[in-house]
Amino acid sequence: MSATVADCATAERSALVVYERALARATAGEDATLALRDVHGREHRVDAAGWCGSVRAGDGGLLDRCGGATLDVGCGPGRLTRALLAGGRPALGIDVSAAAVRLALARGALALRRDVFAAVPGHGRWEHLLLADGNVGIGGDPAALLGRCRDLLAPHGLLHAELEAPGAGSWAGTATLRDGSGGPAAPLRWAQVAADDLAPLARAAALVIRTTWTEAGRWFATMTPA
Repeated sequence: MSATVADCATAERSALVVYERALARATAGEDATLALRDVHGREHRVDAAGWCGSVRAGDGGLLDRCGGATLDVGCGPGRLTRALLAGGRPALGIDVSAAAVRLALARGALALRRDVFAAVPGHGRWEHLLLADGNVGIGGDPAALLGRCRDLLAPHGLLHAELEAPGAGSWAGTATLRDGSGGPAAPLRWAQVAADDLAPLARAAALVIRTTWTEAGRWFATMTPA
């Protein structure tokens, strides 16, 4: 979710409501499936309960690579931020969702309600940035998001991003988000980046791909400022 907290467009607020309803159902143990329909009309389903648990399969390698101060962009309920803090590593989560930040704080994570494109603490000093759980799609413009993350990093910092599998296809633009409540779909600026499409986006953002890896069927890449 990428619109600013103070200046969020009505359409983006509608998507935020859908997202927060799913988080509430997930924490209540109810079905929390979200359906995202992309710019090509294809539907992608995700269970928000996976974001609310203590760990997801495939988190291990991502967390192991964060050896210093880490900013978790789009932290949601704070799963990764809390895990880093529990391991003795400084970490801060940011999210535009007030409900997500409340859940993160309740589980012991440090989190702020912030838009990654607005003022963020530690600008230019973060040793690690996380874009997990599809958050490389924030804002519907991956090159702009990667460029913003580069600006937030220290010169030696590392950006760890989760991607889709090679061949899955990439897209960007206005998608729609809905849940199982029967309500209308809400427009949302979002994107998907497949692993084999990352290189030109990284170059456009003045980033260099350092490594890629897979774990538990998930795909990741680590980048550093060029």
